[in-house]
Amino acid sequence: MNDALSPYYGGDHRAHATRIFSTHLSGGIDKIGYFSFEQRMFIITVDRKRAGLVHVVGKRQGTFKISPIIVAPKFRGGSRRIGERLVSHAERYAKKRKARQIYCTVTKTNSAALKFFLKQRYVIAGMSDSHYKPNLTEVMLYKQFYSDKEYQAFDRVNVSVRRCAPQYEAEVRTLLLQQLPGDFHGIDDGWVDALFAGYYRQESKDVNLKYKLVYLALDREDRVIGVAGATPKKGEPIKIMPFIAKSLPAFVALLSDVPYELRDHGRKLYIHIMPTAYQAVAMQQRGWHLDAALPGAYHKNKVMQQWSLDLSGENVMRLMRVKQHFLDLIRSGRKTLEVRVGYQSIKSIRPEDRIRLASRDQTEVIVVKDIRNYASFDEMATKEDLEKIAPGSSPSSTLHLLKQLYPDHKESLGVVVLEITLDQ
Repeated sequence: MNDALSPYYGGDHRAHATRIFSTHLSGGIDKIGYFSFEQRMFIITVDRKRAGLVHVVGKRQGTFKISPIIVAPKFRGGSRRIGERLVSHAERYAKKRKARQIYCTVTKTNSAALKFFLKQRYVIAGMSDSHYKPNLTEVMLYKQFYSDKEYQAFDRVNVSVRRCAPQYEAEVRTLLLQQLPGDFHGIDDGWVDALFAGYYRQESKDVNLKYKLVYLALDREDRVIGVAGATPKKGEPIKIMPFIAKSLPAFVALLSDVPYELRDHGRKLYIHIMPTAYQAVAMQQRGWHLDAALPGAYHKNKVMQQWSLDLSGENVMRLMRVKQHFLDLIRSGRKTLEVRVGYQSIKSIRPEDRIRLASRDQTEVIVVKDIRNYASFDEMATKEDLEKIAPGSSPSSTLHLLKQLYPDHKESLGVVVLEITLDQ
């Protein structure tokens, strides 16, 4: 601990090691800290040689902290995956004790450790300068443990995102007037009129005219369940206002697709929002950062938050949602065809494009090898190997699944088959 932690953390690490090891040996009961009800240390060995350790701290709030995890220098790297095994053991231990979250901190200059935790799907919550040692920035990371039902709330396979069109104006107006006034003073029909006036100025692309781009989240029946308005500003930031959704899947759909659609209109996005816990998780998973807390900015009794996203970052890659089962099949190499209907955003995909596929909290980047278009699912079925679309399912089951996902009015947009492979 002394050798591993001294470059990044101040304090007496030998005394720290003695204290936490003694706590572990005495049954893991923390007799000093009130919020820590348990402390456990696990050692991993290779050929009976001690190769690394992980120390976990159980908190009364239903969370666990990794503090610290250390792999002995001569066992780092290689095929043994010592660090990954230590973290996996810590997570299993925390889950058995019904933890809802596990978290840790890593010094920003410790790039190998930071990269490691990000690879294990930990999410950056924020950063603090000179936190544990002067002039060093500490990065806070966490991983949520969700039930299957909670994971499903993040899936948006039945939600599509499209640019606004005149036929949706009445639904948009109703949704805005229902949901915004509770958090923003001054929202009325006049405000909505101004939003649509800016929307009809979008062809000007003149930031001084405050033109607006409006995107909608639509359900399977083409009903509006979310709205995101974007106003490009001088200096090339883009303000997102409004940003509302009736459900978490609609919120995730807008959050995932709108940044990609706006990448040619500016260099960064910023948004004023009061997110729920689930919404904050979704934003952090996609690379958004909390910039400021603004008390009374829009409502005298509420604290508005400003979040931002760098549009040049990897998080702005085109993202498509898939079911966990299909993501696993893509990883195995058995599923090499992905089928969508011909939304404009899908028709804009080109061979060699890299796309991030996401399910729950897991993602994989794929490369498009080829694209084929058909008028209907039935026509597609005569030309494509359906086993590569849904491995293990019969052709009739595969067609039934596709037609269930995409009703007739969506199938009429055309069928697009993407031939894909994992990005190397």
